[in-house]
Amino acid sequence: MTLFFGVITLILYVFQPFLDLKVIRKALGIALFLELFYLIGYYLMNWPFPSPVIIFQIIIVAALGVALGVIYSRIWPLPQNKGIERIMRTFLIVIPALGLGVGMQLILQGNHATQAVYLMFALSAWLGSGHFIKETPKEA
Repeated sequence: MTLFFGVITLILYVFQPFLDLKVIRKALGIALFLELFYLIGYYLMNWPFPSPVIIFQIIIVAALGVALGVIYSRIWPLPQNKGIERIMRTFLIVIPALGLGVGMQLILQGNHATQAVYLMFALSAWLGSGHFIKETPKEA
């Protein structure tokens, strides 16, 4: 199933015009941070060592989460000013992303998961959702 998600991710990034090099760099940066987090957890807290399959799954989950966030950001760009719109926008991306992440966790790792795939997916979607920002009208 990991290979299937990898192919889907690759197809999505190749054919989606909004997923440019900046988005790929963001996805890889998030994946690198998450992998370092699990490596540190292995040495400090005796977590299971991330195998190559787990590392590939982390990259896929981060890339799909960022892609969801960027596409969501294209539909509803981030407002310039802080306020209730930003709060509602955040809730409307993170809550469904948690649900999708739980589904991905069950598909990728089954009932006995060793990583929090659902949280990685929601975090990546939230971080990716700031890609497009609303432009304020210029005063003449």
